[in-house]
Amino acid sequence: MNEDKLCFNLKMIKKFINHSLGLSDDKFEITGYELLSPLLNAAAYNTYVETIGNKADTLYLRCKESMISMMEYAYLNYIKGVSNKFKLNEKKVILAFDYTNEDFYGEVQGFDIHGWTGENAVTGHFKFLTCSIISDDIPEKIPLISVPINIGHFKSHVINHCLTLIKPLVGEIQLMIFDRGFYENDLMFELTKMNHPYLIFVPKRKEYKQLFEELEEEKTIFVHDYIVNKNKSTYGDENYLTFLKQIYDQKSDKNYDWIFATNVEKIALSDLLATYKKRWRIETSFRVQDEARIKCKSTDMKIRYFLFLFEQMLQTIWICFFKDEVSFKEFLIELSNVSKKWTKQDKE
Repeated sequence: MNEDKLCFNLKMIKKFINHSLGLSDDKFEITGYELLSPLLNAAAYNTYVETIGNKADTLYLRCKESMISMMEYAYLNYIKGVSNKFKLNEKKVILAFDYTNEDFYGEVQGFDIHGWTGENAVTGHFKFLTCSIISDDIPEKIPLISVPINIGHFKSHVINHCLTLIKPLVGEIQLMIFDRGFYENDLMFELTKMNHPYLIFVPKRKEYKQLFEELEEEKTIFVHDYIVNKNKSTYGDENYLTFLKQIYDQKSDKNYDWIFATNVEKIALSDLLATYKKRWRIETSFRVQDEARIKCKSTDMKIRYFLFLFEQMLQTIWICFFKDEVSFKEFLIELSNVSKKWTKQDKE
């Protein structure tokens, strides 16, 4: 790997740290220089920042004093540069939204930690919603933004917030893809109201099983009326349900029934399943990001969110600039090694 290119990206990461935490390059203050190396070392070797050096307390204090919005915009500032480089704002894009969890092992409290079963000692999860580009003509499957998810959130509000942040960075949104966990009338209503085309995998229901038995054609589309009950108000709208009957899956050598909801009237039924399966790329992205997971015991969402965005930024840099050269783990180790030489260890 080219060391100059690595150093350039180290500067971008330092800038992200500074903007996220409200730091500067003033030699009399803590800066991204001092925090860069321990963070990269912790990411490369999947350990705690506390085990790397003596900067953990300072880092966590700065996170607590910062704001979620500062971290969002620090990451978006980097993505803006990526968008300009790859001219994403001139391209039609397909977006995928999905949740990812980070395990928590302590006492569950507050509205930031989602309760869990206790299996494998995991008592709760910190949850994040990620929006990524998954278009075929854009080889870089870039995570555009991730936001923290609180208990009791409205999916429509959070997704609209994400779209507000990223719309200036991309061209026309051709389609937004969601899994069955997003099949909610409120979300479908809001997306249609905002003229956002969507494709959502519909959960299995008893009434649909009988309908499949009666269907003669392999692929069918119906107009579907639905009702939204929200904030003591009731209103309705319509979309389309597409039924794909007994579609052969080569990987499992089995046939499956599929149902999708969409507000695209003339959606291509022949390409529907292949289009939806592109969403799985975002799940692959989560597994890759796990290779940069920084361990943390904090219950503070700001700390967990900063670390999550830091890990995601590392993955984005690798996807855009180093993926064809080395594995993600090799990239992390080399970047960490270079940072030790590049970082100012002592203030002058």
